[in-house]
Amino acid sequence: MRVAALADVHGNAPALAAVLGEIEQEQLDLVVFCGDLTWGSLPHETLALVRALDIPTRFVRGNADRVVLELAEGANEDPTPRERWMAAQHAPDDRAFLAGFESTVTVEVTGLGASCFSHGSPRSDEECVTERTPVERVREFMAGREERVVVTAHVHLQYDRTVDGIRSVGPGSVGLPYGDQPGYAYWAVVGPDIELRRTPYDLEHTIGLMRANDDPSVETIVELMLNPTPREEVIEEVERLVFAG
Repeated sequence: MRVAALADVHGNAPALAAVLGEIEQEQLDLVVFCGDLTWGSLPHETLALVRALDIPTRFVRGNADRVVLELAEGANEDPTPRERWMAAQHAPDDRAFLAGFESTVTVEVTGLGASCFSHGSPRSDEECVTERTPVERVREFMAGREERVVVTAHVHLQYDRTVDGIRSVGPGSVGLPYGDQPGYAYWAVVGPDIELRRTPYDLEHTIGLMRANDDPSVETIVELMLNPTPREEVIEEVERLVFAG
């Protein structure tokens, strides 16, 4: 079993399409999406891509996927313009699809054994895990779990670290990477070892597609895509917060 770990697509359909093209060539056994799939400027196109996949696929629920459902249920009494827009982009069958996502996914991976795929951490979709997360906190969120490999997302950073006997992996972000070079989608192959990957895609064309949509936050997203937040700045901020939505 070799697994493609994809995370934080954030509605960037062209980046996702580029990665899926590489996965098809690699003939991997399973794709695990580690959350925050559609919360971005091209949600319809993103959903169409994942629904058309022939390869076995499992989905972890990210905090943004959860918020889509909460907005539809009226949990937020004062949504922002972008939250209202995002909720309107998801039809009932789209929400039903998101509702089927799992809190974590465990896979028996060739060469690595039982491996846990989550969004934030196995205990919270808003916990921030980086290459510098203290060992004590790693022990806390892995307490009671048998897996010795944990793949986490949410912070949009790519890394591979072993701490206290636990292989902690960030596949990076497919659609909105931080601290990395623009114009690439970041992901990972899990099994028989960890391979951190990056896939080029047409950033200028993608930005054009996003701007042609009516996402009220598109210019903020475009700025992040062109000028990603520096890696050290991200790590310092999220390790200070620990839990961030």
